[in-house]
Amino acid sequence: MRHVPYHPGRHERHVRAALGERPVSPHGAGGLHPAPKWIPFPSTIAFRRREFGWIAGAFKPNASGLPDVERFWRTEEQCRLIINRSCHELEPPQLFDFLTGLFRKPTVPAGILPPTTNLVTDDDDDDDRSEVLQWLDGQPPKSVIYVALGSEAPLSANDLHELALGLELAGVRFLWAIRSPTAGGVLPDGFEQRTRGRGVVWGRWVAQVRVLAHGAVGAFLTHCGWGSTIEGVALGQPLVMLPLVVDQGIIARAMAERGVGVEIARDESDGSFDRDAVAAAVRRVAVGGEREAFASNANRIKDVVGDQEREERYIDELVGYLRRYS
Repeated sequence: MRHVPYHPGRHERHVRAALGERPVSPHGAGGLHPAPKWIPFPSTIAFRRREFGWIAGAFKPNASGLPDVERFWRTEEQCRLIINRSCHELEPPQLFDFLTGLFRKPTVPAGILPPTTNLVTDDDDDDDRSEVLQWLDGQPPKSVIYVALGSEAPLSANDLHELALGLELAGVRFLWAIRSPTAGGVLPDGFEQRTRGRGVVWGRWVAQVRVLAHGAVGAFLTHCGWGSTIEGVALGQPLVMLPLVVDQGIIARAMAERGVGVEIARDESDGSFDRDAVAAAVRRVAVGGEREAFASNANRIKDVVGDQEREERYIDELVGYLRRYS
């Protein structure tokens, strides 16, 4: 499921040719660009107005001298085949046919390519990984929320403080993987002391798949990068979602629509959030009355993506496409 950005001026004529319909661009409440009517399947997923800056940024030149959007489209125009890390079972009907018409070339699923936890044994763990896993070994089943927002999360000092104070306010056990947590001002004064015994702030590398697969972990607070999202749901973890850039908001809404978690509430004018919103979302997913429903829905997805025979069929079909178009 890496969602395709809609670029009205550039691809409109191709979509009209593919679908024989005139595109429209409605702007619903709170949404920047809801699904146009020419998309041939129902969807309530939309960008939020506060995410406009994320999208606009992709049209600005970066260090390479080209905007990310321009690099994407140049690559797409020069390739013969487009491969998506997804599967029919997780997507709307007709999606891949629609994308094939949009791009005017075969667009095919590769399967989810779910993570595996059996490639690393305890004997292979370095001291850092063992320490984290040993701490988890001492926690009750499904009692810990794992927090990881990517290595380049664009969070301000205030965002980090509110996130930390929200975890404290929620009163849950947590393992927070964060870069340089000891740097001045990254965490609120006294936070680690106040949460000692039920929370760990970890500033070194974490074996994320091993952590998510651990029996003590019962929820995942994530930025909704597609790789991390797949790892979470493929291991049956309900999600607390804090999307930060580009397509992460769309991914978060798709996961919420599937009932596997909730987004942290934010101010629609500037995207800010506070500790109360963090605590409310964490409690709802990790300890509230809805927890079982979120976990059940996550486990349904786990069962789908964990079907090894189905995944192998996707790979076999992909190999056939690669041979045909190489």
